[in-house]
Amino acid sequence: MSPIDVARARRETPGCESVVHLNNAGAGLMPDVVLRTVVEHLELEAQIGGYEAAARENDRVEAVYDSVARLLGCSRDEVAIVENATRAWDMAFYSVAFQGGDRILTCGAEYASNYIALLQVAKRTGAVVVVVEDDESGQISLPALEAELARGARLVSLVHVPSQGGLVQPAAAVGALCRAAGVPLLLDACQSVGQLPTDVGELQCDMLSATSRKFLRGPRGTGFLYVRKGWIEQLEPPFLDLHAAEWTGRETYAIRTDARRFENWETSYATKLGLGAAVDDALDWGLEAIAERVQALAASLRAQLQALPGVEVRDRGVEKCAIVTFTVEGAAAQDVVTRIAAEGINVSLTPASYSRLDLGGRGIEAMVRASVHYYNTDEELRCLVDVVARAAGVAAGTVG
Repeated sequence: MSPIDVARARRETPGCESVVHLNNAGAGLMPDVVLRTVVEHLELEAQIGGYEAAARENDRVEAVYDSVARLLGCSRDEVAIVENATRAWDMAFYSVAFQGGDRILTCGAEYASNYIALLQVAKRTGAVVVVVEDDESGQISLPALEAELARGARLVSLVHVPSQGGLVQPAAAVGALCRAAGVPLLLDACQSVGQLPTDVGELQCDMLSATSRKFLRGPRGTGFLYVRKGWIEQLEPPFLDLHAAEWTGRETYAIRTDARRFENWETSYATKLGLGAAVDDALDWGLEAIAERVQALAASLRAQLQALPGVEVRDRGVEKCAIVTFTVEGAAAQDVVTRIAAEGINVSLTPASYSRLDLGGRGIEAMVRASVHYYNTDEELRCLVDVVARAAGVAAGTVG
């Protein structure tokens, strides 16, 4: 039996009363504690003023850094809290001083936002983007990566859990290879934080970006960045303000020595506190217990979908996670998503433009993505499977 008390999790999640939410890879349903935390701080700002509310709650705001540090197994000085995961990733990536000929290694499952940044920097600097081949399971090939590292590299960019499938990349093994080669690893943990344990010491990454809104079940518009102490002062952020640096003289400034050099002064204190509440809630449930439940639910959903005629599950990799992607023969993915939504079930569409190397290479134009969390139930999975079965029947011309 799962150590997760599902009944309690659902009681503490208001959205469970109104929708079957299988879009946690988009944004998880916030628990009561997160909702209350955000709303109460907004009410405080309305009552006494924004600056004054931040000053009054300063200790709680500072505690958020401790919470994120516990989640990642790092020091609070290695944590920056920013607007979202893309900004976190960008602040790390654009801080690297790339030069002509520098090799940037990435994987075939790279996400669009990251790959666009790789292309932009390559165009600006003359750096070269190298896509490391996948192995037969669909995950990054470790022997191929080791060979590419031996040829030299300035940075490795790896998506831990790709947005477009159930794959979990062997991030710890990648980290070990990068550390041995002396090449920094930038790990996109946007989809893994909150559903899997993400200890940066075990992963051996030098930088890690993540969001609040997905499997952590926090508010939108908040994310965070981890940078290992040995790298913080080697990276100069692409822009600075009076929070990230101090104006020390008419012609001089000094950049902060901790990871907050990657932040900027203006921030949403309400959502920052909400992030802290979400992290604490996840830690209370336990990341190992969460991972066990979501992986079991996802495995069950894959098996049920794969058993349907005309339905193909598209997930790859040796280890799989809470994200389940599939297509229905003869039906456009968007039409399937629309049909599912009409039944009060939240899923999402994954078009090829989100990951052209992966989906384009497999000849997939778009997929339906369902993503479970620990508060989902077997009954909710059956509801989805029933709708997909009807959609597949319509596409095959066998049911109305």
